[in-house]
Amino acid sequence: MFYMRRVVRQSKFRHVFGQAVKNDQCYDDIRVSRVTWDSAFCAVNPKFVAIIIEASGGGAFLVLPLHKTGRIDKSYPTVCGHTGPVLDIDWCPHNDQVIASGSEDCTVMVWQIPENGLVTSMSEPVVVLEGHSKRVGIITWHPTARNVLLSAGCDNQIIIWNVGTGEAMITLEDMHPDVIYNVCWNRNGSLICTACKDKSIRVIDPRKETIVAEKEKAHEGARPMRAIFLSDGNVLTTGFSRMSERQLALWNTQNMEEPMTVNEMDTSNGVLLPFYDPDTNVVYLCGKGDSSIRYFEITDEAPYVHFLNTFASKEPQRGMGYMPKRGLDVNKCEIARFFKLHERKCEPIVMTVPRKSDLFQDDLYPDTAGPDPALEAEEWFEGKNGDPILISLKNGYVPGKNREFKVVKKNILDNKVTKNTENSSPANKSASPTPSIKSEAKLDEILKEIKSLKDLVSSQERRIITLEEQMSKLAL
Repeated sequence: MFYMRRVVRQSKFRHVFGQAVKNDQCYDDIRVSRVTWDSAFCAVNPKFVAIIIEASGGGAFLVLPLHKTGRIDKSYPTVCGHTGPVLDIDWCPHNDQVIASGSEDCTVMVWQIPENGLVTSMSEPVVVLEGHSKRVGIITWHPTARNVLLSAGCDNQIIIWNVGTGEAMITLEDMHPDVIYNVCWNRNGSLICTACKDKSIRVIDPRKETIVAEKEKAHEGARPMRAIFLSDGNVLTTGFSRMSERQLALWNTQNMEEPMTVNEMDTSNGVLLPFYDPDTNVVYLCGKGDSSIRYFEITDEAPYVHFLNTFASKEPQRGMGYMPKRGLDVNKCEIARFFKLHERKCEPIVMTVPRKSDLFQDDLYPDTAGPDPALEAEEWFEGKNGDPILISLKNGYVPGKNREFKVVKKNILDNKVTKNTENSSPANKSASPTPSIKSEAKLDEILKEIKSLKDLVSSQERRIITLEEQMSKLAL
């Protein structure tokens, strides 16, 4: 009898079930990008869903307020400043209106989306980051430091930018002999792990520019791998065996000789994109081109990785967005929400723990990473680390006002001058040139907005006049 009891593992996530939302809660008539690149093509936060789309003559993505469900008009405004297809997008974790994009045009662009979404198409980014010599396929923001952004390109380089000044601060060259498949920060952003086409996974200290741990042939198969950090510092990888079976493996970065465990799955050939929830220690694997999401719970006792269930549907997924915890409905015991891309639509899928009580379930919702950064960019580049600043979801998450995102380009000459004067007299500090730049930029922006509103008003006036003319003709 005792033996029987040991077989069924106790877990509050054993009965998690996935459910697609009703049709009218989907985003329809979207031409999802057909670029052959293994990124998620979709990024979401508590305000917006962003989707990379097919665009003639350049690259574009849609940004829709979450409530804007239903059919999306062909003329809906896009973010369209890139001259080549967009390959990856990522929302800033510390400002729900800032999104970064990487493109085949070798640039990274950072955009500030208006509070209520786009009224007209946006082709002017806040800042363009130039430094890659080939297309940029990977974009990921630092989890805890403000304005720190990492990009990786097909030039096999990783660049870490201070977006607030538009400068490339760290360039990691010669670490990857081949295409980088993905890059992931650890929980406090002190390390990154990468998966590369040379079949190696590497753990890198980006500020020391050193490889801390490395495993060659983490997966034997030739198809793309993925590597992500878990909150305990272990690394989870997905890849393929020599026999083309899909695998999931767990590694202890202190000793990468052998994996802690390997799970064989199936022989489908789509790359498995892993999404991880550090609060519940659940990993969701979404195969690109699959129609299922498998999920596993990670524990600290062998066998470490426990299969929970599969959410299966008929349609294969072209990409997948994953909502941060603060965007979930805690009253419905929702522990994850995915935004699944089909060929022509985006369909939210909700993962729920079935419970009857209406009370707040604090075991499902420990305090989670909130939107406030723990550090400024300069502090992180100087060597400081900061854990995520946690918030309670007890009364649901209420988004605060995001501060305006600014880029202050440093003038090297200015710098030298002010440095000397600062040393001589503290009174000169207030005469720094940045506030005027900021207020000019703000003024420019207000004038732009006024102009677009005027244009809108005059076009509506014209429309009213023509409609009135038509009416008078009909009346005759």
